[in-house]
Amino acid sequence: MAVRFRLLGGVEAQVGGVTVDLGHPRQRAVLGVLLMEANRPVSTTQLLDRVWGEHCPKRGRETVYTYLSRLRTALRGVDGELRLDRRSGGYLLSVDEQAVDVHQFRHLVSRARTVGDDQQALELFEQALGLWRSEPLSGLDTPWATGLRVALDDERLAAELDHADAALRRGRHTVLLPSLSARATRHPLDERVAGQMMLALYRSGRQADALEHYQGLRRRLADELGADPGPDVQRLHHRILTAEPSLAAPSAPYVPGPQAAVVPRQLPAAAGHLVGRAPELAALDARMESAAGAGTVVITSVGGTAGIGKTALAVHWAHRARDRFPDGQLYVNLRGFDPRRQPVDPADAVRGFLDALGVAPQHLPHSPEAQAALYRSLVDGRRILVVLDNARDAEQVRPLLPGTAGAVTVVTSRNPLSGLVAVNGAHPISVDLLTEDEARQLLAARLGPGRVAAEPQAVRQIIAQCARLPLALTLAATRAEQTGFPLTALAAELAEAGRRLDVLSTDDPASEVRAVFSWSYHALTPPAARLFRLLGLHPGPDISAAATAGLAALTPREVRALLAELTRAGLLTEHLPGRYAFHDLLRDYAAEQADTADSAGERHAAVHRMLDHYVHTARTAAGLLEPAWEPPAPPPPQPGFRPEHFADHERALAWFTTEHAVLLAAVAHAAATGRDAHTWQLAQALATFLDRRGHWHDLAVVGSAAVEAADRLADCLGRPVAHRIVARAHHRRGNLDDAQTHLLRALDLYGQAGNLHGQADTHIDLARVQARRGPRVIPGILPHVHRAHTLYESSGHRLGQAQALTAIGWSHARLGDFTQALVCCRQALPALEEFDDREGQAHAWDSIAHAHHHLGRRPQAVACFHRALDLCRALGDRYLEADILHRLGDTHLAEHDPDAAHDTWQQALAILTELDHPHAAQVRAKLTALDTLGSTGGRTSGARLSDTAASGWG
Repeated sequence: MAVRFRLLGGVEAQVGGVTVDLGHPRQRAVLGVLLMEANRPVSTTQLLDRVWGEHCPKRGRETVYTYLSRLRTALRGVDGELRLDRRSGGYLLSVDEQAVDVHQFRHLVSRARTVGDDQQALELFEQALGLWRSEPLSGLDTPWATGLRVALDDERLAAELDHADAALRRGRHTVLLPSLSARATRHPLDERVAGQMMLALYRSGRQADALEHYQGLRRRLADELGADPGPDVQRLHHRILTAEPSLAAPSAPYVPGPQAAVVPRQLPAAAGHLVGRAPELAALDARMESAAGAGTVVITSVGGTAGIGKTALAVHWAHRARDRFPDGQLYVNLRGFDPRRQPVDPADAVRGFLDALGVAPQHLPHSPEAQAALYRSLVDGRRILVVLDNARDAEQVRPLLPGTAGAVTVVTSRNPLSGLVAVNGAHPISVDLLTEDEARQLLAARLGPGRVAAEPQAVRQIIAQCARLPLALTLAATRAEQTGFPLTALAAELAEAGRRLDVLSTDDPASEVRAVFSWSYHALTPPAARLFRLLGLHPGPDISAAATAGLAALTPREVRALLAELTRAGLLTEHLPGRYAFHDLLRDYAAEQADTADSAGERHAAVHRMLDHYVHTARTAAGLLEPAWEPPAPPPPQPGFRPEHFADHERALAWFTTEHAVLLAAVAHAAATGRDAHTWQLAQALATFLDRRGHWHDLAVVGSAAVEAADRLADCLGRPVAHRIVARAHHRRGNLDDAQTHLLRALDLYGQAGNLHGQADTHIDLARVQARRGPRVIPGILPHVHRAHTLYESSGHRLGQAQALTAIGWSHARLGDFTQALVCCRQALPALEEFDDREGQAHAWDSIAHAHHHLGRRPQAVACFHRALDLCRALGDRYLEADILHRLGDTHLAEHDPDAAHDTWQQALAILTELDHPHAAQVRAKLTALDTLGSTGGRTSGARLSDTAASGWG
C-alpha cells in the first residue's frame, strides 16, 4: 500500500491516499526528524534535542520509545516500504526518499537544473514548488527546526528564482508578474529578484515601472547597506533605459474576429440532490429577469458558512438557466479558502477565460490590465453567464466582472463581500441551514423514502446531530449507504460524545467536514482564530458581544473587530444585532481546535471568565428586579472578565429575556464541569426572573443543579438557597408536598447556620405553600407569618418586616377580618415603597383590593387592583398579573358589569394558558358559566359567580 510523507507544512502521512492519525504534535515531530534524515541513523540524543530542545522531558528516552511504538502501530500496513530499526544509541528509518516531499522537492529541483530544456525545467520546478503547503514542520519550535526552516526557505527561494528565469526565457513574463511582485516585496534587497521584476515589467510594456523599480532598489541599498546595485542589475537598467531590442519578447497583436466567437461550456456537473432552496432559486431568477428587463449589469453574491451548499445552489441554478445564455457559461473555482493551494490570481482567471473564449496564446496582450480589457470586450453584448465560485474577497472578483448588460455574474463566497454589494451593486443572497423537513428530504433522496420512514426517531436524531448542514447530512447518508447498518446505529455514533466530526470524516479533503471548516479557520488572523477557538468553549446557543469580550479578556472595541472578521469568514453569524451564533458542528470544530492549540490553563481561565461574566451580570440584573435582594459574595473572578451594568429594571428584564436560553446552558455547563459556586449562584440570580415569567420547569432544573452543587461544596448558605429555588418551582406547579419538603429542609439548614433572615424568608415561603392548600388550612398560616415577622424584627430587617406584615394582612383577610387586613397592608406600604420593593407593593395593593371588595367598596377595589396590575406588569410577573386579573374580574361581576368581567377573565385565561397553569381551568369554567348566563338572558344576574379567587399572595 503506497505511503506518502509530507514535511513541507505540518507533519503528515498518507497510506493508500488516506491520512493517518500520527498522534499529538511532539509524536509527529519525532517522525518528522527521522524523515528528514531518511535512511541515515539518528541518535536518541539528537531526537531529544531536535524535538524538545531545552524542554526535554524527565524521562525523555522512554518518551521517545513510546512515541516510536505508537508510530509503528499507526503506520502498520506499509511493511516493505517503511522500516524503523533500532541502532546502537539511536534509530534508522528506511524509506523510499521519493515518498517524502522534502526529498522529492530536492530531487525535482536538481533534475530541473540539469534537464537542458526550459519547458521541461518549468514543469519540474512547478512540481517541486507545488509540494510546499506552509511552513515546514509547522508547530515544532526548537532551535533545530528553526534553523532547518531557514535552510529550506533558502532552497525554495533559489528554486523560485531558477523557475522565474526559465519562465522569462519562455516569454511568460505576464503570468509571472504577480508572483514576482510579491517576491520583490518579501526580498527588497535581492538584486536577482529585482532584475527579474524589471525584465518582466519591461516586456509587459511598462518601461517606466521597470526603471522606477531599479531606482527603488538603488535607494534601499544605499540607505541600508551603503552600497550601489551590482554590475548585472546596472547593465539591465541601461538596456531597459535604451530600449535595447534584444530585451523584447516578440508577440503579434490580437484583433478579435469571427474566429474568437467560441461558445464556452465550463459549468461543472450539478449536484444530484439539491433539496429545498426554493426562495434562493426564486431570488436568482428574479434578479436575472428584473435586470434583463432594465438592461443593467447583473451581479448576485451567494454567501453562507462552510458546507452550507453555496456552490451546489449556484451550479444547479446555472444549469437550470443555461438556455438563457446562448453565448456560453464561464466558470472558475477561485479557491479563496483552500489551504492546499493559493487562491487563484485574478489575472490567471482572466487568462483562463480568454482561453475558453478562443484567444490563441500568441495573441494575448502583455499586461494583465490589457488582458482584462480584452476579456470585457469579448463578452460585451453577449448573453453569457459567469460563475465565480469560492471567492475570497471583492478584490479577487472585480477584475472578472463583465462591464455591460447581457452578461450575468453569480459569485459564491464564505465572506459576505460587502464591498461588492456597496460598490458594484451586487445583490446578496444568504444561504442558511436546511429546515428539518428539507433535511429529511435530503436523506430520503439519498437513502430512499422507505428507509427514512421506517426509522423516524433515528432520522430526527441524525438531522439534529448534523445541525441541518447539507454537507454533514450528505456525508451521514453516504455512511449509511456504505455500511447498510440501521439508521439507529448511525444516530448513536453521531451522538457519542466527541465523535461527531470523526463519523463525518472522509478521505476527500474537499468534502470532509473538518477540512472544509479548516479552510476558513486557517485563513483567520491569529487573534480571530483564538477567539473562534474560545467560542467553542461557550455552551450556546448564542453569545453577545459583551459576553464574548469577557470570554476572551478583550476590550469591547477589540472584540467587535474580531467578531466582524469571523462573520466575514462565514464562521459566525450575527443573527440579531450584537448577538452571534454558529451551528453545533462548527462549535465542535472550534472546541477541537481549542483542545489542540490552547493549554488546559488557558481554556479553564476562559470558561471561568465566561461564567464570571454571567454570574456578576445576572446578580446586577437580579438586584434591579428585586432591589431588596442581598446576594452572597460571588466566586473570585478571573482577571479580564467584563460584567454588564443596566440603567433600570426594564433593561435588566430585557437582558434576562434575551439571555434566558444562554443562562440555562451556562448553569448546566458550570454543573457539568464542576464549577459548583458558579452553578448555585447563577441559579439563585436567575430564580426571580424564571418565576415571574412562568418558566417553572426551567426553575426546577436550575434549582436541582444548585442543590447538587451546593451539597458538594457543603456551602452553608448555598444549600438552603438551592432548596428554596426547587421549592418555588414545585409550589408554582402545584406540587405542594414536594415544595414543603424542600422548604423544611431549607429551614433546618438555615437554623443550623443561625441565619435568622433565611429562616424568616423560608417561613414566608411555607405560608405561601399552605395558602395553596385551601381555606381549611388558612389558620395554620398565621404562625408562619408571625414567626417570620419576629425573625425579621430580631435581625433588624425592616423590609422583611413589611413583607411579613403584608402576609399577616392577607391572612386576616382570608379569615374574614378585612378591616385588620387593611390596617396591616397599609402599614406595610411605606417601607415597601422606601425600599422600592415593587413585588411587595403589588401584593399589598392586591390584598387591599381584596379587602375592599369584601367590604363592599367595589370602586376602591377596582382602583387598587389596577395599582397592583401596573406594578406587576412593570415587574414582568406573568402569573401574578393573571392572578390579579382573575380577582378583578370577580369584582367587575359583583359590580354587575359582566362584559368587563368577561374581558378581564379572558386576559387572565390567555396568560394562564400560556403558562400551562392549573388555575386556567378555574377561569375557563367561570367564562363558560358567564357565557351560558348571557345566552339565556341572565348575564346580569351572574353575581353568584363573583366569589373571589384566593388572594395572589399565596
